[in-house]
Amino acid sequence: MEQWDIYNTHRIKTGKIVHRGDRLLEGEFHLVIHVAIINADNQLLIQQRQPFKKGWPNLWDVTIGGTVEAGETSQQAAERELFEELGYTHNFANARPHFTINFQRGFDDYYILKAEVDLSKLILQETEVQAVKWATRTEIVKLIQTKQFIPYHLSVIDMIFDMKEQHGIFSS
Repeated sequence: MEQWDIYNTHRIKTGKIVHRGDRLLEGEFHLVIHVAIINADNQLLIQQRQPFKKGWPNLWDVTIGGTVEAGETSQQAAERELFEELGYTHNFANARPHFTINFQRGFDDYYILKAEVDLSKLILQETEVQAVKWATRTEIVKLIQTKQFIPYHLSVIDMIFDMKEQHGIFSS
């Protein structure tokens, strides 16, 4: 069973470990990662979740996402999840997330890669992913509006596309 490290409000590990599905107490948080791959045509690689997934079945999502397991760093989880879900490898050892968003029970780290990925060479994790495709920002917005994509704030999708070349809040 999957185990998670628990962090405090300052993103410091508390030493407590919980099992996936355990209720977190007030002031306890966990860490989640997302990797967004954007190609030279300014398209985001998106994945469609399996129909039997507990959360957001059949909906499209950013390239990959998952919870950081106990003992892992955010970077290690990004590498693991990218390989597990798509069979794609990338070394995140010296990477920092492009941005982090706090949510009610944790922290979401977003990594953005610029890469040309041959979809026919990806190995989709059968328990997670049913399909992948490239999509423009406009196509993703339409998928969100028609409830075919996880209901991200449109500003998050914009931020993924806008920050693909850089870290930080200032445009270059």
